[in-house]
Amino acid sequence: MTKSGRRPGPTETRAHILAAARAQFAAHGYQGATIRAIAAAAGVTPALVHHFFGSKDRVFSAALDLPINPDLIVATLLEGPRDQIPERLVRLFLGLWSAPESSKPLHALIRSVSTSEAAAMMFRQFLERAMLTKITQALGVPHLNATAAASQLVGMALVRYVVKVEPLASATDEEVVTLLSPVLRLYLLP
Repeated sequence: MTKSGRRPGPTETRAHILAAARAQFAAHGYQGATIRAIAAAAGVTPALVHHFFGSKDRVFSAALDLPINPDLIVATLLEGPRDQIPERLVRLFLGLWSAPESSKPLHALIRSVSTSEAAAMMFRQFLERAMLTKITQALGVPHLNATAAASQLVGMALVRYVVKVEPLASATDEEVVTLLSPVLRLYLLP
C-alpha cells in the first residue's frame, strides 16, 4: 500500500517519479505504461504524479528529457576532419545506445513512438528542431539528406537494440561503423 502525504526530508519525489516513468515507458511503451504503474514504481500515489505532471503525456514529455545535448552532438560532428563526420556520427550514436544512463530512455522513446502519435510527435519535434536543423545548418546539406541519415541510424537502433536481430545485434561497434559510414557519407557529404 502506498503511503499518502509528503515524504520526510528533502523532496526528491519528482526525480523518483521520472525514474519510474522512464522504466515503465522502456518496459511497456507509451500505451502500456500507466499513471498507476508509474506511481506504484515510484512509491507515491497517482494523485501525486498528476500533481507534478498533470497527465501521462506530460510525464512522458518530462521523461523524454534524454541525456542528449544537440549542441554537443553538432560540435562533436564538426570536431575533426569533415570527411570523418559519418564515422563520428555512427560512433556517437552507438555510444548513446551503449551507455547505461542513456540506453533506457532511448529504449522508452523507440517503443513509445511506435505506439503513440503524441510520442511520435514529440520525437519528431526533437529530431527536427533540436538535431536535424542544426546538423543541416552546420554541414550545409539539404534537410532531406539529414533526415535520410537519421532514418539509417534509427533503423539500425531498432533492429540492433530493440528487436535484437542477429548478426547486427552482436556485431562489434566497429563493424557497424564500417557498414553505416559509407551510407551516411552519401547523405552528409554529397
